Amino acid sequence: MDGYDPMAMDGESEQAQVIISAADHTHVDFELSKTNLPFANALRRIIQAEVPTIAVDLVEIETNTSVLADEFIAHRLGLIPLSSKGINELNYSRDCDCEQYCEQCSVTLTLHAKCTSDDIMKVYARDLVVDGRHASAIGTPVINEASDGLGCLLAKLRKDQELRLTCIAKKGIAKEHAKWMPTSAVGFEYDPHNKLHHLDWWFENNTDPEKEWPKSKYAEWEEPLQEGEPFNYDAKPNRFYFEVEAAGTMEPDQIIQSGIRVLQQKIGGLLKGLDPRKYGGEEADMDGPRSPDMNMETGGGWGDQGYTTPYGGGNNTAYGGGPGGGAGTAYGGDPGYGTTPYGQNQW
Repeated sequence: MDGYDPMAMDGESEQAQVIISAADHTHVDFELSKTNLPFANALRRIIQAEVPTIAVDLVEIETNTSVLADEFIAHRLGLIPLSSKGINELNYSRDCDCEQYCEQCSVTLTLHAKCTSDDIMKVYARDLVVDGRHASAIGTPVINEASDGLGCLLAKLRKDQELRLTCIAKKGIAKEHAKWMPTSAVGFEYDPHNKLHHLDWWFENNTDPEKEWPKSKYAEWEEPLQEGEPFNYDAKPNRFYFEVEAAGTMEPDQIIQSGIRVLQQKIGGLLKGLDPRKYGGEEADMDGPRSPDMNMETGGGWGDQGYTTPYGGGNNTAYGGGPGGGAGTAYGGDPGYGTTPYGQNQW
């Protein structure tokens, strides 16, 4: 089972193949073969940072008499995993025709909890109520078996303390903020026997490197280096062992399939840019998720749209306040009209 076939490493003879070795509702292990290292790494990076999901992006707090500050509660709400199985039915807010958000680009969740007894009241993610305007369960808090059906703990209330708020969840990618990341871990391994010498096995005290560096579980999938075997300077890796762990918002297979679609769209956009006449012309539209820096429709990028910018500008920013008193910022900003999951209160 030698993994370095010179005929396959250039991608000329056969198409890439996938073999799934283990899978459940939270993780998947698979082997990607008959391809090259740049493609495998591109797929890993896209799965991790450019697969769209949904997360709380704006919090409007009406009443908060708990011991936690508004910003602290908003931060916790932004970290709650929300179901993204029907994410394709939502638009990006930057591509929507509405002024700030609407049912076409967002999901509204409400929370009202008030403690009326002497016992401490715990507020969980299950207490978030999703509006019923969407046909699918998109935006519903993800609750796993380990939490006994309660979900993440948001706050604790004593007698007469109250929490009333509204959350606006929007579609986004982890390239904009980590709260939209669909995976908790994703990586791949290749060449478990280090035939290519891409790893420098450091060891001390004349220790046997075999003892200092134990083989991974994938070493059994390939033939070890034979004694006296000459080094192949033309060999390149063409078998990659992926391990993907989902964060709960999407199933692992959906994450990988979405990543492949995004990769296809990015390649299509590159081909269109290189030869627009051959691939649809300048007026052709490219469907699918768009990275914030692609700047395909607006002349000045995010800062000219007046809705949300990644690092500044407009009325609503992710890391700094805009000049007009917007609906809040992600980590601060001017006291506008709302609160985001990581920042300013409502005034």
